[in-house]
Amino acid sequence: MKTKLSALLFLMNFMLFAQEFPPIIKYSSSVYGAGNQNWMISQDDKNYLYFANNDGLLEYNGTSWQLYPGPNETIIRSVKVIGNKVYTGSYMNFGYWTRNANGKLKYTSLSDGIKNKILDDEQFWNILKYDQWILFQSLNRIYIYDTKTKKFKIVAPQNGVVKSFSQKNAIYFQTMKEGLFEIESGEAKLVSDHPILKKFTIANVFTTDEGLILQTQLDGIYKLVGNSLTRIVTDIDSELKSDFVYSSQRLKDGSFALGTVSNGVFILTDKGKLRYHLSQRKGLSNNTALSLFEDRDQNLWIGLDNGINCINVQSPVHSFTDDTGALGTVYASAVYNGMLYIGTNQGLFCKPTESNSDFKFISGTKGQVWSLFKYDNTLFCGHDSGTFIVSNDTARPIFSASGSWKFESVPNHPNLLLQGNYFGLSVLEKINNQWVFKNKIHGFDYSSRYFEITKNLEIYVSHEYKGIFRLKPDASFSKTNGFYAYKNPEKGQSASLTTFNNHIYYAYKGGIFKLNPKTRLFEKDSLLSSIFEKDEYTSGKLIVDNSNKIWLFSKNYIHYFSASKLSNQLKQNIIPIPSSLTNSMLGYENITQISKSTYLIGTTDGYYTLNIDDLSFKNYNVLITDITTNKQNETFNNAAIYHEGSFHSNENNITLNYTVPEYNKYINSEYQYLLEGFQNEWSEWSTKATANFKNLPPGKYTFKVRAKYANTILPNIAVYNFEVLKPWYRTNLALFVYFLLAVAIGYFINKAYRNYYQKQKEKLIEENNLLLEIQELENEQRLMKLRNEQLSQDVDNKNRELAVSTMSLNSKNELLAFIKEDLKKTAQNDSSNIKSVISTINKNITEEDSWNVFKEAFDNADKDFLKRIKQMHPALTPNDLRLCAYLRLNLSSKEIAPLFNISVRSVEIKRYRLRKKMDLQHENGLVEYILSV
Repeated sequence: MKTKLSALLFLMNFMLFAQEFPPIIKYSSSVYGAGNQNWMISQDDKNYLYFANNDGLLEYNGTSWQLYPGPNETIIRSVKVIGNKVYTGSYMNFGYWTRNANGKLKYTSLSDGIKNKILDDEQFWNILKYDQWILFQSLNRIYIYDTKTKKFKIVAPQNGVVKSFSQKNAIYFQTMKEGLFEIESGEAKLVSDHPILKKFTIANVFTTDEGLILQTQLDGIYKLVGNSLTRIVTDIDSELKSDFVYSSQRLKDGSFALGTVSNGVFILTDKGKLRYHLSQRKGLSNNTALSLFEDRDQNLWIGLDNGINCINVQSPVHSFTDDTGALGTVYASAVYNGMLYIGTNQGLFCKPTESNSDFKFISGTKGQVWSLFKYDNTLFCGHDSGTFIVSNDTARPIFSASGSWKFESVPNHPNLLLQGNYFGLSVLEKINNQWVFKNKIHGFDYSSRYFEITKNLEIYVSHEYKGIFRLKPDASFSKTNGFYAYKNPEKGQSASLTTFNNHIYYAYKGGIFKLNPKTRLFEKDSLLSSIFEKDEYTSGKLIVDNSNKIWLFSKNYIHYFSASKLSNQLKQNIIPIPSSLTNSMLGYENITQISKSTYLIGTTDGYYTLNIDDLSFKNYNVLITDITTNKQNETFNNAAIYHEGSFHSNENNITLNYTVPEYNKYINSEYQYLLEGFQNEWSEWSTKATANFKNLPPGKYTFKVRAKYANTILPNIAVYNFEVLKPWYRTNLALFVYFLLAVAIGYFINKAYRNYYQKQKEKLIEENNLLLEIQELENEQRLMKLRNEQLSQDVDNKNRELAVSTMSLNSKNELLAFIKEDLKKTAQNDSSNIKSVISTINKNITEEDSWNVFKEAFDNADKDFLKRIKQMHPALTPNDLRLCAYLRLNLSSKEIAPLFNISVRSVEIKRYRLRKKMDLQHENGLVEYILSV
């Protein structure tokens, strides 16, 4: 009993709801940076989206979000783009936003002009347009604003206004307990007071040729024709009576989108058939749809109680996402006998094709499924446990010795199949209309995930870590006599091998190579290899579909090549879906043709289907959204984007943001930019929607940006011209001032040089004159020196003469004195003659005569000495002067004594007395003093 119960629970866990949904893009509040709840949505002519959010007005341009806080930071309940203005309604306020020159929105209140008429605690939940009038609806009244006269008219029903609606040429509103009204000539006119319309709130009103379609919140959909109200039957009538429909929208294709409070969104056809039911369990971020809006590309935007979702309703891509994890990663798929089989890492699942029924787990296949292969009206399953044959919802194992990778038929042997196993190759054989395991091919034991067999029965095996092998089994396919290992091309991560157009291809990071059947060498295929250029390689997986198309996967695209009908060249087709969005398992990508134009591609959490015939893409425009500049280490400032920019020299760090306002989940826009005046070539293609330039030098620049969408370059190029001004010291005025200063400085320098050289000239002349004067003085000095030398020589001569004369006189006197003494001795004999001689001698040795002669000679030799000494010492007597003269001649006392005819002792006495008269100090020498006078 327990075993049966466990099995039942196991099967219940593997019953998966299998409807495929269009792509859903989820934006959480952390992504858009605002409040959780979004009450209303609108779109402008540039494809920008606007959301009435709890935190304010939320703007989205396809690349970045911008939040503008509401008036007084209140919740914005309604938003409507009309012309170039974005009207919003909030708590006790309504008005419009216009775009400034820098691209940012600025709010202007309309309600402030009638503030005294606004009710206390009134909030404005809807905004409608009718001709020149804008209607702002609260739960109490409708304020009608005339855009021409700028005046208001107020419609104030007694029981308030539940909701208001705009359809074609009419404005409707509902009042509880009264029914549905239409505004005509500014007044309320009853349309229907049917009891249902008095009881149930109307979520929305739609017009038809016959009348009105009314979507109620809790009682389904009705048609109102005249006074007749009839129910419209749908597939979800029971849900419409139990689920609270808070919002609804009629789509351009005639279908209806209904947003509920607790059960997500229902999309019905115009006939009331259920197309999609989207809920939190089936892909939405939240089950409460507060607002719905269909944009120009027919995407359905859902303002949720917790986030924003975008549904690409018209996308050729539809996805099945397993949020429970029960299905797992899809590795293989196949359509066989009206059933869709999905092989995953959890096992094999199936469901009928063209139905929304649940996936059913096939018992006995728990574990990793590697491949599904159809041959001979049999479906083979390559599994981690071996090989299974699948029929309807059952699987029968036929080989369990090793895990099985893949299968290939054997040319000219319809009853044989080769299978690649974990430990080599083995053979399956059809016996008595039953496929059974035949044998392993001995002699080759490497894992054979990828292998191909040629017409001459040569087998090529690709091993991710060993490279390519070539081997040929014997006639019985029981063994091989060795194998050949290729050195080129090299082994590679996620490499693979396949047969396309009767040629074997090998792909790895180094390119895609084609086997030359004559040389049995692999040669690089330039066309196929081109998809891996520019670092586009993610996986070498090659897949050939039932229509003989070869599929490849790169970083940003899915490629497929088909044979041309008019030549042997391959025709390339590109699907611009990047690997980052497809969520595929790298190296294990799988794609299966499930109809003529529809393909199923496995992902890590389910799969998605792609209709290649519906692949068509609209042309968009690339727009520059905002431009910011900043000084070094300062905050950014928004610059005007609608006219040429002019920035100061220190505002040369410039950031430009741009966008393609499109909202496709699987396609990323790519951008190239060029800054003329700074760079001459376009940048590399990048999904980054911003360009930053730092420290731009002064000059004029033209920024250009273009975009590529779905691998097609969009027709327009967004252009922005700006100039970085020169610093003030490099402006034309500054240069002119510099010129004037240079001229003035040059003038003054020239003048200074002229003055300098004039002074130098004068100085030189003066110096020359001075030199001449000096030379003349020197000449005079030389003459004077010569004269002085001559005079000195004359003085010396005079002194010599004086000395000679003095010495002669001295000698004469000494001789006469000596003779006199001798005569005196003789005179004692009283000789009269001797006395006469003595008398004569006395006359000849008189001092007066000697002194007069000496004085005359001395005056000639040393003029004015006696006068000077007399003036200095007036008390000197002639004898004193005479002694001074002798001392001047540096005569000794002994030499002076004869001149005075006195003894040496007497001379010393004279000298002593002379010192006294001159008042000389003891330390001063008499002779030295006289010589210094």
